[in-house]
Amino acid sequence: MCTICGCGEPKQDHGHDQTHAHGHGGIADHIHFGTGDAGTSVPGMSQSRLIQLETDILGKNNAYADRNRARLSGKGILALNLVSSPGSGKTTLLVETLKKLMGTVPVAVVEGDQQTSSDADRIRATGALAVQINTGKGCHLDAHMVGHALDNLPLEEGGIVFIENVGNLVCPAGFDLGEAARVVILSVTEGDDKPLKYPDIFANADLMILNKSDLLPHVDFDVETAIGHARRVNRKIRVLQLSARTGDGLDGWLDWLDGARTMQMAGRKPNLAAE
Repeated sequence: MCTICGCGEPKQDHGHDQTHAHGHGGIADHIHFGTGDAGTSVPGMSQSRLIQLETDILGKNNAYADRNRARLSGKGILALNLVSSPGSGKTTLLVETLKKLMGTVPVAVVEGDQQTSSDADRIRATGALAVQINTGKGCHLDAHMVGHALDNLPLEEGGIVFIENVGNLVCPAGFDLGEAARVVILSVTEGDDKPLKYPDIFANADLMILNKSDLLPHVDFDVETAIGHARRVNRKIRVLQLSARTGDGLDGWLDWLDGARTMQMAGRKPNLAAE
């Protein structure tokens, strides 16, 4: 069991004793689950036991992540962990990016989904090599899974490995995969409040891409509000605005990739923080 997100576990009834409510007249305005020291709750398991499980799980994951990072950085390979909610346009952005990079930069993709290989098939159609990871009930990739996927990729020096995580704005936040940078994609159709509603994923990201900018005239989304919310939880996060569908703004993303890759090849940790 993953105590961070409950991967593979049946839905639990947390019970009234595991909530904290604020309200008047017996009507709760807010109910928080798992407000103990562990930040989560599992019936029949103490907070201290949960903390120990979480520590063990993340400790093992981080050891695998360090191994992946050393393997990739040793060849000057830029590895990016792409995270988003489902439907953000993450795969479309990746497909259009690969079309631009193919033949000029060695690229490979680790594709994460709970089921099917449809996204990996779209990636392979560009000519890029891709390894599909199906997590089943799991809602995120972990470093051990990614390490096995890397075994099946050529990993050419000076290249880029894109790791497309399972669509989820919660569970991937706690798991280092050995990446050089984490990129969170937020589409303008999702709402400008997402960085505050799901702060961990934005707090741990190096870059936020606001995708589907071509739809801005048709949706209730304020770009400056979204950026302000993101920088409220992560003051150093970089922000790019683009439309993967139309290609508008894509050059800025490609320039960002080129700069990060150049630093990685030089043996320096990419400085990706906002200026």
